[in-house]
Amino acid sequence: MKSVLSSKLDQFWAFAGGVSIRAKILGIVLALVALLGIGITLQVRAVLSRTMDTQLREQSVSISRDLAARSTDLILINDLYALQQLLLDTQSNNANVRYAFIIDNQNHILAHTFGQGFPPELLSANSVSVTEHHHTLTLDTDEGVVWDTAVPIFGGQAGTARVGLSEANVRRSVDAVTGQLLLTTLAVSVVGISAAAFLTWLLTRPILNLVQAANAIGNGDFTQRVKRWADDEVGALSEAFNNMSSALARAQEERVERDQLRAQYVSGVIGAQEEERKRIARELHDSTSQSLTSLLLGLRTLADGCDPAMQQRVNELRTVAARTLDDVHNLALQLRPSVLDDLGLPAAIQRYVDDCRSRYPLRIDLAVRGLDQQRLPANMETALYRIIQESITNVVRHANAQTASVLIECHNGVVRAVIEDDGCGFDPSAVELRQPHLGLYGIRERAELLGGKVVIESAPGQGTSLFIAIPCRC
Repeated sequence: MKSVLSSKLDQFWAFAGGVSIRAKILGIVLALVALLGIGITLQVRAVLSRTMDTQLREQSVSISRDLAARSTDLILINDLYALQQLLLDTQSNNANVRYAFIIDNQNHILAHTFGQGFPPELLSANSVSVTEHHHTLTLDTDEGVVWDTAVPIFGGQAGTARVGLSEANVRRSVDAVTGQLLLTTLAVSVVGISAAAFLTWLLTRPILNLVQAANAIGNGDFTQRVKRWADDEVGALSEAFNNMSSALARAQEERVERDQLRAQYVSGVIGAQEEERKRIARELHDSTSQSLTSLLLGLRTLADGCDPAMQQRVNELRTVAARTLDDVHNLALQLRPSVLDDLGLPAAIQRYVDDCRSRYPLRIDLAVRGLDQQRLPANMETALYRIIQESITNVVRHANAQTASVLIECHNGVVRAVIEDDGCGFDPSAVELRQPHLGLYGIRERAELLGGKVVIESAPGQGTSLFIAIPCRC
């Protein structure tokens, strides 16, 4: 039972909370005016009905007594014509009199106002004893309720005078007053709703302005300010909102400055790394490779002048030196392939993919589109090369994949790179990127420095797809 009540309350509050403030205020005003108007109307109608019923009862007794007093002499002298005229004058002079008749002490009708059709049931509908001054009861007729009053004439010795007063006029008066009250309630409701609408407009206009400004701030426009309409609570809220907006604008400016400084720092670090890679690769190629080549030539000359046993040892040293020279060449290419500077990104990526095919048991598909006729900016080529290099390295080290594909295309001012594999996959939300500029973090950093975006789609056992989009004029 308690849970059902709680559920009903939750439903009510959910419905009430979904109604606008304007509708709530208008509803409250309309409900109060309606309840007050209907309550007053019902109360006035009840009081007026009781009062007019009392007056009608008193009027019935008064007319009946007057008729009884004026008909005494006419009955004693047996002037039935004058008695009939007295009844007709009484009916014509009192709008509420429905009928009037006089009976003698033998219950014979002496005069009446029914014309040719006197209803006989009225003779038994009311009676009065000689000890009563009058007797009144209500009769339900086809025309409504009739107050029937009987008054004895001359102590009941000369007969009884009976008068019936209809409630029709009373009910029409009560209905007319009720209609006027309802019309007044309607008019007050219209005035109240108009006033409430104007009031709600005054109250909700600054609130709606606050909502619009808040939505604009939510979309990143921190220049929004709202006008303070009055020095009330809503005005204080507007002032607090403007202060908050100013604080957010300052915080946004500081954040932009920090992001710019960070981007400059990261760009400088990456640039320094690439320059250092170039320098080391050049040193390995020019100095170390030449030294190893000279060593190979010296060992060859030494082997020609040695005995067979020593010659075998020298040849082993030559093999080690040749392997070391190959490793130095590969290391120099990984640090900074000269083909990237000389021939551009497609040739560098092709050579790197060929090298990976020869070194690892991984089938790699490569497709490059839209970069045949032009070259990208140097920093973008370097970034894309490093991104693809790091992506394939991750596939080799962690994915345990059989195949991988690399797609690079330039279309509609955007360079897109897609690297996919059929490996074990992972949960991107659970990856901890703790080492800056390495792994996926490094890929994201390089793309964001160029205004690009990185999207990773992967799941355990379903492979991995890496989408990179960088804006460029191509």
